[in-house]
Amino acid sequence: MNDLLYSYLPIVIFMGIAGLIAAALMLAPMLIAFKKPDPEKLSAYECGFDAFDDARMKFDVRFYLVSILFIIFDLEVAFLFPWAISLGKIGVFGFWSMMVFLAVLTVGFVYEWRKGALEWD
Repeated sequence: MNDLLYSYLPIVIFMGIAGLIAAALMLAPMLIAFKKPDPEKLSAYECGFDAFDDARMKFDVRFYLVSILFIIFDLEVAFLFPWAISLGKIGVFGFWSMMVFLAVLTVGFVYEWRKGALEWD
């Protein structure tokens, strides 16, 4: 039983060191960073409206379309790497399954393109 526990010792050490580094990286900004917010820091950033306003206000639908576009490409990349590695084992069925998946993503991309999400005025 001790041999089994000793085989997990490097993993425990790695997790401990990773935890210490994570804690240090979270605590260091709290101790070192300046705490003087100015109007520029509190201004709207990338979202197009003030951050401390009514939560029920309307904003442009293009933000939703950009997020859909991000999800399309994020999913595509997340599934293409494991698929490419295992392509030899999954055969023709796996190949055509991925082609159907990519076709569905392409439909979403074409939808966004037609809606004008890629053209910002």
